Amino acid sequence: MAMRLHWSSRSPFVRKVMVAAHETGLAGRIERIPTLVAPTLRNPEVLARNPLGKIPTLVLEDGSALFDSGVICEYLDGLHAGPPLFPPAGPARITALRWQALGTGYCDMLLLWRAERAREAPLATMLDGFALKHAAVLAALEAEAPALAATPFGIGHVAIGCALSYLDFRYAGAEWRAGHPALVAWHAAFRARPSVQATEHVDA
Repeated sequence: MAMRLHWSSRSPFVRKVMVAAHETGLAGRIERIPTLVAPTLRNPEVLARNPLGKIPTLVLEDGSALFDSGVICEYLDGLHAGPPLFPPAGPARITALRWQALGTGYCDMLLLWRAERAREAPLATMLDGFALKHAAVLAALEAEAPALAATPFGIGHVAIGCALSYLDFRYAGAEWRAGHPALVAWHAAFRARPSVQATEHVDA
């Protein structure tokens, strides 16, 4: 019996899980269940498994469920014998978790920013705040890019790469590459990975 993933091609958090699944060789064991969720939309099937009503939610072979992309990715990382996405305890693990927090938090911010921009009367102060944080994240990632390039691929790379790819997907006019040459080079290498090419966003 395959694991079942409540899935959407538009979600950066679902994509993070699927990139991890491909990297660990487990994508073939996961049945993708197209799922629609939103803050104002009640999805009974998801709520029955995840009281937060969010995706990704992974239903395991025994019927239990895992949620939050980081938890799911770490679970998958324990099912294979290849290079780990999550380093063992120590400085390397803390760095990977810090990068994961930065990438995942950036995705959260991009989703909230997009929702605010879509409001009939968006608050200028909110938009300014999001723009300020967006610039700060890109500056931080530009500084981190050499370390990202020099460190074995792991969960932090997945989270940051998926966040930047979501930026390309939903903020086509952001022009974030200007002024961030090291980050641009790193993201180009990320995009070339088979796991990333197999999980492209589709607005459908």
